[in-house]
Amino acid sequence: MTEHFPAKIGLSQQFPCSYLPDKQEQLLVILDHSYFTAKRFEALLELGFRRSGDQIYRPHCPACQACQSVRVLAQHFKPSASQQRKLKKARQTFQFVVSHKERPEYYTLYEKYICLRHQDGTMYPPNRVQYESFLFCHWLPVTFLEIWHEQKLVAVAVTDTMPNALSAIYTFFDPDYESYSLGTLMIMAQLDFAKQHKKDYVYLGYQIDACKKMRYKTQFLPAERLVNEQWLNI
Repeated sequence: MTEHFPAKIGLSQQFPCSYLPDKQEQLLVILDHSYFTAKRFEALLELGFRRSGDQIYRPHCPACQACQSVRVLAQHFKPSASQQRKLKKARQTFQFVVSHKERPEYYTLYEKYICLRHQDGTMYPPNRVQYESFLFCHWLPVTFLEIWHEQKLVAVAVTDTMPNALSAIYTFFDPDYESYSLGTLMIMAQLDFAKQHKKDYVYLGYQIDACKKMRYKTQFLPAERLVNEQWLNI
């Protein structure tokens, strides 16, 4: 890691954790706008930061270290037997598409996904302002990986593009197609996109072992996890 922490960093107040109900959450927030570029943001990803909208943040919880960044070594990724079966089934049914601009269908799909899958989460009830402020960014190229069933959009993976890496921001999909493991398919689509464009890593966000819905990230190997400021093999 060659990038140092910026001089201008904010510290949020503590608030209830979104993932562990008995914990309090606190964030470091980048305030130095010179870091709002693809190259410098990529260096911050190596330090465990993430993006939400235009904001760059990292958990900084005084009594908890549960959130650990995970990145997959894209050029060496090999799907497991189970992942290969899912991919083969999907390729017989769906079309995988790459887009570099938002489509009108996205918000409708996002709204359905949040309402049916995440009524207990902080993003419910969904609204367009929250959707745009969470997913989109004014200073970074965003790529949208899509899955279509004939003329119907069934999944979107919002993906940040840096010189040597991708960062998976959020995936939403049609719950009617849940049996196809669309979340897994979209990560594999991001890894395939990274391979094609010679990116070294796909950052998947934070692995939280104590939270069931946040434990899936270590299923994509080979990968590394950020522990005590060092990237260790999983």
